[in-house]
Amino acid sequence: MYTRIVECRLKPGTKDATLSRLAQEVLPILQAQAGFVDMIGLSDENDPDRLLAISLWKTKDDADRYRRDHFQRVLDIMGPALQGTPRVQTFNVDSSTAHQIASGKAA
Repeated sequence: MYTRIVECRLKPGTKDATLSRLAQEVLPILQAQAGFVDMIGLSDENDPDRLLAISLWKTKDDADRYRRDHFQRVLDIMGPALQGTPRVQTFNVDSSTAHQIASGKAA
């Protein structure tokens, strides 16, 4: 399994609209991608203008395909609320309960 972690700075006062847009417009794009497992959105209780989005993918190739083919569209959707360019980090997932969930769905 593989993960992409996207850290965003929001323009002040846009958090609620951004979370709504994330759920209504971005999540369906992710869910339509081959290899997508889950997305976790995190907000910082001490810094309301900071958001993290963690997406889990079956393989690095799946995540790379999403990045190449669809991530710019997501940036365009989220762009009006963003301050600067989001920071993207990628990792191999060594352990998680999502591994077990994904394995169970495949069986």
